[in-house]
Amino acid sequence: MSARHPFAARYAAELRSGALSRREFLTRVTALGLTPAAAYALGGFAPAAAQEPIPADAAPGDRILRIQQEVRPLVDPRTADWSEIANVYRGWLEYLVENQADGTLRGMLLEGWEVNADATGYVLRIRPGVTWTTGQPFNAEDVLRLFDYWCDSSVAGNVMSASLASLVDSDSGKLIEGAVRARDELTVEIALPHPDATLIVALSDYPAACVPPRFDPATMLSAPVGTGPFLPVEVTPGSRAILVRDTQHVWWGNTAPDFGPVGLDRIDFVDLGTDPASWIAAAKAGAIDMLYENVGPFIEAADGIGWQRSEVTTGATLVLRGNQTAEISGRKPYAEPKVRRALQRAISNEICLELGYDNRGEVAADHHVSPIQPDYADIGPAPFAPETAPVLIAEAGFEDLEHEVVTLDDGIARATGEAIVALLVDAGIRAKQVVLPGSRFWAGWKSFPLSVTEWNHRPLGIQTLNLAYRSGAVWNESGYANPAFDAALDRALSLADAAERSAVMAELERMLRLDAVIVQPFWRKLFRHYRPGVTGAEMHPSFELHLYKLGLAD
Repeated sequence: MSARHPFAARYAAELRSGALSRREFLTRVTALGLTPAAAYALGGFAPAAAQEPIPADAAPGDRILRIQQEVRPLVDPRTADWSEIANVYRGWLEYLVENQADGTLRGMLLEGWEVNADATGYVLRIRPGVTWTTGQPFNAEDVLRLFDYWCDSSVAGNVMSASLASLVDSDSGKLIEGAVRARDELTVEIALPHPDATLIVALSDYPAACVPPRFDPATMLSAPVGTGPFLPVEVTPGSRAILVRDTQHVWWGNTAPDFGPVGLDRIDFVDLGTDPASWIAAAKAGAIDMLYENVGPFIEAADGIGWQRSEVTTGATLVLRGNQTAEISGRKPYAEPKVRRALQRAISNEICLELGYDNRGEVAADHHVSPIQPDYADIGPAPFAPETAPVLIAEAGFEDLEHEVVTLDDGIARATGEAIVALLVDAGIRAKQVVLPGSRFWAGWKSFPLSVTEWNHRPLGIQTLNLAYRSGAVWNESGYANPAFDAALDRALSLADAAERSAVMAELERMLRLDAVIVQPFWRKLFRHYRPGVTGAEMHPSFELHLYKLGLAD
């Protein structure tokens, strides 16, 4: 895309007038093909400061970084449902597109792309010189194979088939025949049956890792093949994961501007559980160099030991949702709109932000689209009328039900769950909290009758709504099924212009709130700490760890 793209000039004018934020502008124009450098120039921004390069000739074993992070079992990437899983396989499995912390999208295994005016046609230009660890070149044949792999909706848990729904044949559940084809070895053309301006951002999401030919999840650890600079040595869930620099394979990024050279010889992910107190204890003891994230009063604790703080405003959040398909004693309480509406009205989002997250974020409005996302529509604040909540519960015939709010035993969901239960009880609704350790919570996160779940930031609000609230979607933990909502989703996805899409987003947001699908109390500002001397570790709004950027200053 050039600055002459039909939307580019208009977005630049809206930026100058204050109608678009910096992040909204950058996400919009890079999703349509403008390079980050060109986007910065068009917007009149100074380019992001380049990270000071780390010498590539360090002796093996000398540069080791230890990262506190939960270590979870590796899975087929297209079915991955937690960022922590992807942060480990990012060492050797890379992406066509990279979502950067400032909202820009840049080519990784793609050198760039072009999009036509109505977002029905894409041209993907593959980066020359990329090879798999086997020595085979990465080319158009791989990209065609990857779209087949991503669009196979018959694979249980394959969230990519939802993200790329515009390319999935509704009858076969596979990639539409002829929709993706190779022009030559380094160029792929995509022809969509209807506009989809979310395609490029979908390719940057963490389940979109590029797997090799004949990929088998069962051997991705024992016989790893990728295009990245590291290889796995060990992945022990609940304990640790170890990656080492691949010294046999020449990583393409070592000579690519703004990518290499790789600054570490080894990365250790250290699982210290979900209690932040244990993270700070390990930091004080010198047992780790970096936190995956930091929360609550432990932020000041890490400041106090002299660690560097990084923070970012995001669309990360958590939601309280009733599963509308779940049975309790033979009944489905959360299939009843009055029950869901009672929970919504009994809960003050402001109080949840204060008690659950120390006011380190912004109040949300129960519809899961963030003000920092380009397609956000402001429909006003969420309702709070606790005096009406027990009346609605009684009208629904569930006044004797004790609501069990299931939360993870961590520093955010647990504290927010405590606030939620207190507010429900104050409103005259019977409730209690059930706190589960990580292994039990993660295994059943989609099926609990009533629970609090964390959700990551995504560049576009329509992505989240499509993944979480479309009827039958892989990550639809609420069991929400509304044909009118699905139809509005389709309309929103077909609009290439984010401003036009915003009008339909207002409809979607109102439906979610009117149907009381979720209570979504706040948007999270995210925090990370790392010891002095660690470089490239700034907090990413989607919790991504770009491992090739990490280093240790001399």
